[in-house]
Amino acid sequence: MRSESLSFLHRLLDTPSPSGFEAPGQKLWLEYVKPSAARTWSDAYGNCFAEIAPAGAKRTVAVCGHADEIGLMVNHVDAQGFVYCKSIGGIDAGSIVGKRIQFLSTVAGVKNPVIGLVGATAIHLQDKDAGAKVRKLHELFIDIGAKDQASAMTQLNIGDAGVFLDSSMMMTEELIVARALDNRIGTFVAAETLRLVHEQKDQLKVRIVAVSTVQEEVGLHGATMIAESLRPDIALVTDVGHATDSPGISHAQHGQFKMGEGPKIALGGAMHPAVVKKLMAAAAVKSIPLQRAATPGRSGTDTDAIFTRAGGIPSGLLSLPIRYMHTTVELANIRDLRQISEVFAAMILALGAEETMTSSL
Repeated sequence: MRSESLSFLHRLLDTPSPSGFEAPGQKLWLEYVKPSAARTWSDAYGNCFAEIAPAGAKRTVAVCGHADEIGLMVNHVDAQGFVYCKSIGGIDAGSIVGKRIQFLSTVAGVKNPVIGLVGATAIHLQDKDAGAKVRKLHELFIDIGAKDQASAMTQLNIGDAGVFLDSSMMMTEELIVARALDNRIGTFVAAETLRLVHEQKDQLKVRIVAVSTVQEEVGLHGATMIAESLRPDIALVTDVGHATDSPGISHAQHGQFKMGEGPKIALGGAMHPAVVKKLMAAAAVKSIPLQRAATPGRSGTDTDAIFTRAGGIPSGLLSLPIRYMHTTVELANIRDLRQISEVFAAMILALGAEETMTSSL
């Protein structure tokens, strides 16, 4: 991966952008895509767009990834000043004990971030007779160093959002670890696809719009909005998918997927056969391997919100295989990530000016 792209990826991963509070990451994304775009814009809820449109283009291809990450929201502060939260997206409460949180405070005059610690009672003080117990999220408290409720409320408001204080890093030359690969990598792919297409824009015959959507983790809301407003002829979506090459995972149940062996291509009802065929052809031209993923129903991605809109939007989904999804140590191979944007760009540049995706009936 080129150094400028990798630097952008790290900045994107490390910028707190929980669902409903994506503005910091979206501003960074718009800044990065502007040199490759003829036009950029955003909508009422913060979905962001970047466009290249050849003169007379009759077809629109949207390349979509969601900008938001999981997090926590302040729900209650007790008399002793300890903070209790609701989850933003799917969080395994058992995996966050002892973690550090950075809150984006809305209290006037407070310098962000406000740092909190998910309380972990020392093993010496635990009741060993009670047996092991996995606590629910509402039972976990966060210590922000306040002496009482009044002191805590000078730092945080109810409804303030926070994310985990874990920065991205390269574990090896090819392996990247971060708290928000899900799904900062999707909006990264949208930006990189636009950049690659821009480099060969004289060959482009269709309008391409890179899209960074909001609020996927809490209901695919941003994708629903942009499907209606943009109404693309084709939607290419990127998200993360499970790599199942770590211990304890049933391949019979979840399939066999390995990091470093190419992106996952979804096959199923939401994925239009003609789009899938073109993605496979583009990958073959670029000598990029794809791992086939059986997806008969919901994909759990923005694809689910897009393909049913506007009378049916032909869609395709390439996912990045990652380990340890929805933890602070999500792990992936950056070669797999780079290959997704290369496949998307190759497919888009090969499209004819009036090409349509039709069924075989």
